Formats: sequence, structure tokens, C-alpha cells
Amino acid sequence: MEALTVPDEPRPGTGIGDALRQARIAQGLSLYALAFDLNLSVHILEAVENEDWDRVPPGRERPYARQIAERLGLDPAAYPMQWSQVPGSQEQEPADPRREQQERILMGALTAGTILLMLWLVVPGRNLRRPLPAAAAVADRAGPARWIPAEPAGPYPVLGEVLPESPLNDEGALISMRSQDTCEVTVTGAGQPQKRSLRISEPWRLRLKGPFTIALDNGGVVVLDVAGHRIRHGAAVGEPWTGRFGENGEWLLPEAAPARNPPTAPETDQEGE
Repeated sequence: MEALTVPDEPRPGTGIGDALRQARIAQGLSLYALAFDLNLSVHILEAVENEDWDRVPPGRERPYARQIAERLGLDPAAYPMQWSQVPGSQEQEPADPRREQQERILMGALTAGTILLMLWLVVPGRNLRRPLPAAAAVADRAGPARWIPAEPAGPYPVLGEVLPESPLNDEGALISMRSQDTCEVTVTGAGQPQKRSLRISEPWRLRLKGPFTIALDNGGVVVLDVAGHRIRHGAAVGEPWTGRFGENGEWLLPEAAPARNPPTAPETDQEGE
């Protein structure tokens, strides 16, 4: 009985696979040695040499065949007819294990950097630094320093004034009048009399030097300040009022009339009656 023999190599084909097999055998390489050298599986090498392209991943037929040919020193261009029978029109670059490892390292570094950045944004910065000294910690707990306004060098400004004005200076005494209703005002000094009709929320401010007189036809609605003093004239609404003032704006009050004794009735002699 004739013994069956098992061939060491796959059955030769008629295309590029046969050329690759012959080049491998000529160099004394087995399928396992070539597969280890190219970091490919033995099944892929068998499929390429047998031209069993259905066992090769789609789109990888020509890249695997070119990778094997370059390792064996075989130029596919020397076999144009056999190379044209290999499926696929666009060749993809074979996977490079070193490049894939570099890409994994790069992606890991980017991921770690992103995590550190998120932690830096979320965690307060003080936890990432050294602890504060005792004095700085006390100052930090006390909060921000309060703003203390500087004391003015001169007198405080009067409410409603942009800049404070002196009640009495070389230009004369300061007169300020504010009215709650209509009032006709006449101010008579050394020159021509000055007249103005006061309205609500329309104050009148002026300065006069020397003695002057202020006349109001409705004194009860006017608030009058002369030389920094409030004039309590006591006039009622609709009642006219006139006041005289001296060189320094002092109010010259009229002298009080002497008091008169009430007339006495003549004495009568009640006994005679």
C-alpha cells in the first residue's frame, strides 16, 4: 500500500502568490519565520501565497502582498500580469506597530493633561500651593481691607453745592433764597435794586457788599439764609416782609418800642357817694 505524503508547503498558484512562495523558499524561510518577522499571522501568509483573497480583510490584499514582497526583496513591478490580478485598486499603507504604539502614548499623554487641567480649574488654587503663613492666614480670614475716605482739608461741603462757599468774603455776604411758592423779591444795595420772581425749586444765590435790604411780597414761603445764618423772619403766607442787613450781613432788627403804661382811671370818693 502506498503511503500518503503531506506537502510541507501549500499548493503553488499561478499568480503573484506563487512568485512570493518561490522567493520565500529560495531564502530558506518557513511560513512561521516570515510571519514572526512581519508581525503577521500564518493564515494571512497562506491566503496571500494561495491567492485566496476571500480570507484576506477587504482592502488589505495589495498592502499585504507588497509588504511580503518588500521583505523578500521582490519587486511587484516585475510581475505586471500577476500583480494586476490582485484585488483592490487603492493600496493602504500597512499597519506599523511602532507608529501605533507612539499614537497610543500620545493619546495617553493628551488624556492625562486634560484631566490635570480640569482638576486645576475645579480645585481651588490654594489647595495646590503651600500653606499660607500664620499672619497671612489671619489677614485672609479677616477679609479685604476696608476703604477709609480721607478727611477733607477744609470745611465740609454744604448739601446741594458743588464746592463749599464762604458765607462772607471780600465780595460780600452770601444770600441764598428758596421758595415754596411764587414770591417777588427785591434786593436793594449800593447799586441798582435787583428783582426776581422766585419759583418752586428755583433758588436764588447772590452776594452783596455793604448794607442792603431784602423785601419779600410773600415772606411766609421763602427760606432765607444771609452770611451763613438762617433768618427767622416769622412772616406768614401772603404777608410781606422787609429786612435790613449791615455790612457783614448781620440782621438789623428794629428797636422795640418802649412799653406804655396802661391809662389809669381817676380815683373816686366812694364814701361821698
